[in-house]
Amino acid sequence: MPTSSASTTDAASKTTAASGGVQSLERAFDLLERMADAGGEVGLSELSAASGLPLPTIHRLMRTLVACGYVRQQPNRRYSLGPRLIRLGESASRLLGTWARPYLARLVEETGETANMALLDGDEIVYVAQVPSKHSMRMFTEVGRRVLPHSTGVGKALLAHTPADEVRALLARTGMPAATEKTITTPEGFLDALEQVRKAGYAVDDNEQEIGVRCLAVSVPNSPTAAAISISGPAGRVTEAATETIVPILQEIAAELSVALANQNPA
Repeated sequence: MPTSSASTTDAASKTTAASGGVQSLERAFDLLERMADAGGEVGLSELSAASGLPLPTIHRLMRTLVACGYVRQQPNRRYSLGPRLIRLGESASRLLGTWARPYLARLVEETGETANMALLDGDEIVYVAQVPSKHSMRMFTEVGRRVLPHSTGVGKALLAHTPADEVRALLARTGMPAATEKTITTPEGFLDALEQVRKAGYAVDDNEQEIGVRCLAVSVPNSPTAAAISISGPAGRVTEAATETIVPILQEIAAELSVALANQNPA
């Protein structure tokens, strides 16, 4: 409706004026984020309805984004996110791990176990940061290592709130190979495990990726991309009793990391 569009545009103008920013840039980034939220491909009318901007303005901005390679026009005349964003995303993912390291270091100090940060990249889990435990017997995962979600604590934490049909589709694409005799190897079993994560507020990998190793994980709330942090250690140290102490620490640090990632102007 015209009234809604006008009020949205006025609000955007006020935000731009308050921030001292460049309106066309703010609008272009807003459109890119709306495209990502819509699954990566949209039509101009959808963008206009979502953003409140007039079609001529959106068309002009999209032409510029297409020329720069950040957006691609499909044969069906719809627009999709472009390949140049991949390089930006990869660099940002590496920085995300760098920003997380002080929080992971605190996890190690307070729990004594190795701390990790992982992202969901397509159908795989990728580890982007790690701070090792000071114990002589400790867990080690290479930064950059990719694993399937079904056998990891971080995988469960990252997929806990994903619709069941999407989880089933992901598992159908990746398969569910057994890393150990305790690995969950059926979609029903994995969906049951995700239900437990939602109820408990944290995920567990109990000897499922490697015998003798337990991992506790939580997602990072409101992260700009799906992210989780975890601790891992020998099953003899990461016991049920230790879990009661470690999980609140994990949740507290995940919340603090969430605030830090949302801060656009860090000190």
